[in-house]
Amino acid sequence: MEKKIITGLMAYGMSGKVFHAPFVDAHPGFTLHAVTERNQKNAATDYPGIISYNTIEDLISDEQIELIIINTPNYTHYEYVKKALKAGKHILVEKPFTATAEEAKEILALAKELDKKVLFYQNRRWDSDFTAVRQVIESGKLGKLSEVHFRYDRYRSTIGIKSFKEDPIPASGLMYDLGPHLLDQALSIFGKPESFHKILGKNRVNTQVDDYFSIHLSYPNSVNVFVHSNMMVVEALPAFVINGTNGSLHKVRADAQEAQLLAGMKVNDPAYGIEEPGTEGKLYLLDETGHRTTQIIPALKGSYLPLFESVYQTIVNEKPYPVTEEQVITQLEILEA
Repeated sequence: MEKKIITGLMAYGMSGKVFHAPFVDAHPGFTLHAVTERNQKNAATDYPGIISYNTIEDLISDEQIELIIINTPNYTHYEYVKKALKAGKHILVEKPFTATAEEAKEILALAKELDKKVLFYQNRRWDSDFTAVRQVIESGKLGKLSEVHFRYDRYRSTIGIKSFKEDPIPASGLMYDLGPHLLDQALSIFGKPESFHKILGKNRVNTQVDDYFSIHLSYPNSVNVFVHSNMMVVEALPAFVINGTNGSLHKVRADAQEAQLLAGMKVNDPAYGIEEPGTEGKLYLLDETGHRTTQIIPALKGSYLPLFESVYQTIVNEKPYPVTEEQVITQLEILEA
């Protein structure tokens, strides 16, 4: 690729180290130019020659940077996005994009005024498990869908140390943490629902924010989609359950990328993105005679590189970005309702 996008990363904590820097570095269309590290300076060990700024303001002021990845705490996104746009940068923003749909609309209008790209980091569209599920849904093998469940469950009974997730401030709590992933997956397949109903819960001792949510999305032709997350699940159910007139699909959450990246695996490793054996999906089908069959659905190799390829193509070649503004606005309207 002739054009290289000079890229800055706002933070080099877990998300910067795992979800962003390895892909910016691996993609030939980007140059990982600088990061912000307010305390420990670790980035240069992983990426020799990288610039490490002490403040976000210094990063934004770097005139060489064309794209800034905003991976700071949720409540800061609105402020930092505006600063980066006004400094003439394209931006890629982690979920949730902002705390409210109104803030998002204001930013999108500003980006159009400044002729800059605002792109949304919804990496879970490229998880191996979701990709396998999506292929089965879109194949039509299940017939007319009636009930779809996407779950993201954990067991974390204690209050976490990240105050921006645990304190009652804008965009905190489990719904704003994992809800954007699940809602984006649902919206990417089914589009905007006709209506929705949401339930929140608080189950951990002394929690100040929701640690449970269930959202029912209603679609035409009696298609009902449910997204759930619960931080008090000892034995998780299948993460994906889809029921249709011709059969059912069950699939556990098994994307390996996060664990592999945390363990130091490189994106170009042949084993990268491959699920563990025994985590395949199971497709249960009935034929016209009522005969039941079970098919094993292996997952394709997962990779977040296609997300960064989409970022590159949108900025350099004006290609449409797969996560649309309408989808993000709908997501935020549901989250804040």
